[in-house]
Amino acid sequence: MLMKSYRKILWYEIPIRRKLVNITPTIIECLNESGIKEGLCLVNAMHITSSVFINDDEPGLHQDFEEWLEGLAPEKPHDRYRHNTFEDNGDAHLKRTIMGREVVVAVTEGKLDFGPWEQIFYGEFDGKRKKKVLVKIIGE
Repeated sequence: MLMKSYRKILWYEIPIRRKLVNITPTIIECLNESGIKEGLCLVNAMHITSSVFINDDEPGLHQDFEEWLEGLAPEKPHDRYRHNTFEDNGDAHLKRTIMGREVVVAVTEGKLDFGPWEQIFYGEFDGKRKKKVLVKIIGE
């Protein structure tokens, strides 16, 4: 069989500074569009203040992430970060590093090969502007 390749850019504009968005349904749509039945699906944030990661879609856990990340890299005071000379998003860069840039999920029999409860999330840590996420699926 011939290897196929699929690429799509997803755009997100989160109206608040921080939010976790379950993008699994959108990634499933991409997989269906691709026609690929066996392969790999890469999803990566293409901005250094946003993240893509896999975890459980449970509101309490999302609040735990928010509190944990804020404890590790608090947004304020802004002057605590050397990066914040013309911007105020030094914390967002650190949060992105902790949460990760991308995920790769196996594609088996035309489906994302997840473990129990796994979902794909877009994590926004410096919102209020348009950002993109790359979906790249390769296989047959």
